[in-house]
Amino acid sequence: MSESPFQTEPNPRDQAPQYVLPLVVRIEKSAPPARTDALETAARAVLVILSDERSLGDGDWARAVRDWQDARIRKVVRRARGAEWRRAEALDGVTVGGKTAEVRVFPPVPLDGWPKDLARLQVSGTDLDDPEPLADADPGVPVIWLNPELGMSAGKAMAQAGHGAQLAWWELSEEERNAWRASGFALAVRTAAPGRWRELTASGLPLVRDAGFTEIAPGSCTVVADHPALR
Repeated sequence: MSESPFQTEPNPRDQAPQYVLPLVVRIEKSAPPARTDALETAARAVLVILSDERSLGDGDWARAVRDWQDARIRKVVRRARGAEWRRAEALDGVTVGGKTAEVRVFPPVPLDGWPKDLARLQVSGTDLDDPEPLADADPGVPVIWLNPELGMSAGKAMAQAGHGAQLAWWELSEEERNAWRASGFALAVRTAAPGRWRELTASGLPLVRDAGFTEIAPGSCTVVADHPALR
């Protein structure tokens, strides 16, 4: 993947048909998920679909996944509850659970070709909170670090965490991927301290620069994927 899918300048990826990876987070009024758990679950959901046998070789989703990865890498997070969630679960995809969060990820769809039951779901309204202070990430666990200077909705941050996980996945060897899969795709999402963020962006670790389609300015550095195997 010599041409980055996360840069703002025009590149050959723009000429390919554009696809999007839909993710739906379950947000029930009575029991919304914790924000960081939702971010971590979304990142794991991206890894789950990338490694799913249906996404590989001649699998049912493989063509859509290849076409999506050949163009700009877009992810859109929408929210659902009640009957909306049940309709989303009936569609082809995978549900990934966290401590409090549930995220369903679907095979990529054309940018203007969302299934009806997903297209009607709202993008806004994914503002979530962490009810308790976060503990430090466990040593040795991959960390998706968020830019401390950017204010992102939970939905936007979920998509960015997924981007970071995907970039790390691309750079791992098959053996390293298998080890991560065997761990259940253990990872943490944390906001970096300002000084630590400056170090991370100069470290050579996978860095996401947002294309600027929503919420933040084009070219903004949103996350760094700090996987131990890539240090």
